Amino acid sequence: METTNQNKLMKKSLFVLLLAILSQISFAQVQLSDEEIEQKIDEIIPQLSLREKVDMCHAQSKFSSPGVPRLGIPEIWMSDGPHGVRAEINWDNWGYAGWTNDSITAFPALTCLAASFNPEAALEYGVAVGEEARYRKKDILLGPGVNIYRTPLNGRNFEYMGEDPYLASKMVIPYIKGVQSNGVSACVKHYALNNQEEWRGHINVNVDDRTLHEIYLPAFKAAVTEGGVWSLMGAYNKYNGQHATTNKVLMNDILKGEWGFDGVVVSDWGSAHDTDESALNGLDIEMGSWTNGLTASRDFAYSDYYLADPFYAKLKSGEIAESVVNDKVRRILRLMFHTNMNMARNFGCKNNKEHHDVARKVATEGIVLLKNEDNFFPIDPETTKTIAVIGENATKMMTLGGGSSELKAQYEISPLEGIQKRFSKATILHSMGYSSGPSWYGSVVEPKENQDSLYQAALETAKKADLILFVGGLNKDHHQDCEGGDRLSYDLPFNQNALLKDIININPNTAVILVSGNAVAMPWLNNIKALVQAWYLGSETGNAIADILSGDVNPSGKLPFSFPVKLEDNAAHSFGELSYPGDSIDEYYKEGILVGYRWFDTKKIKPQFPFGYGLSYTNFEYGDLKTDKKAYTADDNVTVSFTVKNTGKVAGSEVTQLYVSDPKCSVMRPAKELKGFDKIMLQPGESKEVSISVPVSSFAFYSEENHKWVVEPGKFILQINSSSADNQLKGTIEVN
Repeated sequence: METTNQNKLMKKSLFVLLLAILSQISFAQVQLSDEEIEQKIDEIIPQLSLREKVDMCHAQSKFSSPGVPRLGIPEIWMSDGPHGVRAEINWDNWGYAGWTNDSITAFPALTCLAASFNPEAALEYGVAVGEEARYRKKDILLGPGVNIYRTPLNGRNFEYMGEDPYLASKMVIPYIKGVQSNGVSACVKHYALNNQEEWRGHINVNVDDRTLHEIYLPAFKAAVTEGGVWSLMGAYNKYNGQHATTNKVLMNDILKGEWGFDGVVVSDWGSAHDTDESALNGLDIEMGSWTNGLTASRDFAYSDYYLADPFYAKLKSGEIAESVVNDKVRRILRLMFHTNMNMARNFGCKNNKEHHDVARKVATEGIVLLKNEDNFFPIDPETTKTIAVIGENATKMMTLGGGSSELKAQYEISPLEGIQKRFSKATILHSMGYSSGPSWYGSVVEPKENQDSLYQAALETAKKADLILFVGGLNKDHHQDCEGGDRLSYDLPFNQNALLKDIININPNTAVILVSGNAVAMPWLNNIKALVQAWYLGSETGNAIADILSGDVNPSGKLPFSFPVKLEDNAAHSFGELSYPGDSIDEYYKEGILVGYRWFDTKKIKPQFPFGYGLSYTNFEYGDLKTDKKAYTADDNVTVSFTVKNTGKVAGSEVTQLYVSDPKCSVMRPAKELKGFDKIMLQPGESKEVSISVPVSSFAFYSEENHKWVVEPGKFILQINSSSADNQLKGTIEVN
C-alpha cells in the first residue's frame, strides 16, 4: 500500500511539474514584441464596428470603460492611487461598494517617497503597489502625481513629489517601471499646471514657455520618454484659455508630437468639456463627465459623454475622420496588450509582509529630522521614565480622507501605538489637546468634543511627564491636505500654536512631530528641543516614527520642498492674489522659473528650512572634489567625484546633492539648480568616494526665441551640497 501511495504521489508531482513547464512555455508564447502587438492591433481594428470603437473611448461606470465581448476584448478597470489601491466604488455613484476583501497596504504619501531621495526605494514602492493593484484586478493605477509644489496652500501637495523638476523626474521613473512590471499601467497625473485645488475646474493658468518647459513639464516628459508610462491623466485647469485635458499645445504638439507618447490619455473625472476638442486634441478615454468632477451624477449618462453619442454622430456624418477614432482605439488596444490582454503578467498579491516592509522602509527613509537641540533624539527606550504624547494626530487615522487618494487599509499603526510598543518600559501618557472633528469630504464638520476641556487636559498631562512629544500638524480634512480645496491659512489649525506655547511654558523638554504634506508656520520653533517632519506614512506610520525616535533607524530624509518662514516669502504669494490663487478666471505665474529654492537662493530670502535639508544622528565630512576633465562640449557628460566620511559614532545615510550655476548667461538663471544626487550609507569612521555623472546638455535653458534647449559656452560652477543652502564643495568647469 505504501509503495502504491508513493507511486501516486510521484505521478502527481510529475504531472504538476509538467503543467508548470507547459505554463511557462505558454507564457513565453504570449509575451509579444512591440512589432507583434502592432500586427495584432492591425488585425483587430477592421473587425470593430464604428459603435464599438466609440464605446471603447468613454466610461461605462465610475471606474471602467467597455471592452468588446464578441471579440474577447476585455473592459479596462481603473483605481485611484498613488499610494495604495482605493476601496471598491459603486458602479454609478461615489459610494463605497462595501466589499470585505478590498483592504490593502497603505504606502507613504509621495512627499515622503520624494524625501527619501532614493530611486531604488521608488522602484520597490512601485513594484509593491503594482502587485496590490494587479491582485485587485486593476488595469490602470491612477498615479503617480508629479505636479510641482508651487504654494504650501495646495491641498493636494501630499500626493506629489516636491518643488524640483529634477528630483520629481528621477523618482517618478522607477515608480512607473515598478508598477508596470506587474502588467498594470501607471497613469502619471495631472498633466499639466494643476498646482492648486482652488478653482481647479476652470482657472486659466498664464505661464511663459520657458517656465512651462523648465519647471512644470520635465517630470511628465521623464515619465513618458524614460519611464515608458502607458497612460497619462489630463488636468482640470485651463492653459492659454483651453482646458488642459483637451489642449492642443499640451496634448498634440508636446505630448504626442515632441515626446512621441504612444499611450492612452485619460481625462480626469469631468475634465472634458467639448466633443471636437476631446476628439481632435488628444483625449483617448473620457471618464467622469456629468459628475462635476467628484459630486453630482446623471445616472447612467455614459452615452451622453462627449466621446460617446456626439462623437459617433460626427464620425458617422464624416465631420470627424474615422482615422481619429482609429488612433484612439489603437492606443487603447496597445495598453491592453501590456495589461489585461497580456496573459504572461503575474497574479499580484497584497497585504503581505514584503509590502509592509517596503511601506516601513520608505517611511523611515523619508522622515526628516529638522531640529535636534542637545541631541534630544534619539530617546533611550531603556531609561526614559514618562513620555507625554499630546495631539490629535497621535491617534487620528490618516489613510482616511484627502479625496480620491483615500485608502481602506488593512491596518494603520498610529504614532501613539508605535511609541507605546517601542517605549514599553516607559509610562506613556496621552492627551488629545484639540479635536478637528470627523472627516467628511468637501465640508468641514464641527467637532463634538469641548475644545477647552481638551486644551486644559493636555496642559495637566504636560506637567506629569519627563518629556513631551507633540504630534500635531495638518490632517486630510477639507481645507487641509485634501483634494477639492486649498488650505485657508499657513498656520497650524485648531489652536495648536497657542497650545504648544502653553505646553512649552509648562515643560520646555518638548519636541514636535509634524504630520503633514505641506509646510506650516512655526512661531514656536525656537522654543522646542526637536522637530521631525513625519508626512503621511500609511500602514506602518507608528512603527516608522518609533524607529526614528528610538534611534533604531538613523534619519536620512531630506526636504523635497522649501519651508518659508511666512507665506509672503513664498514666490507665488509674493506677487499677490493674481499670482495665487488668481481672480477665479485667470492666474499668472509671475515668479516664472524661480520656484522653491530657486526663488529663495536667487532673491537671497532665508527660508525656515531649505530644500534638500535634513539632519542625522551622525555627522558627515566632505572633501577632495574632482572632475574628470576641465573643459567639455554640450555632448559630453561631466563626472564629479568627491569623498564623504562619517565622522560620528553611528551608521548613517547622506544625500549628496550636485547643483549647477551659470553665472554669465544671456538670460536670467537661478542661483543654482539641482542636477544630480546620490544617497550613500556609511559606517562610523567610514569614507567613500562618490561619483555623480550628469550630461552637459542638462545645463541648458529653454530658449523662448528659438523654441529649443540651449547650452551657452562659458564657465559653470559645480556645487556639492548637503542641502540647497549648505555648500560643502565647489568647482568650476568650462563648456566650449
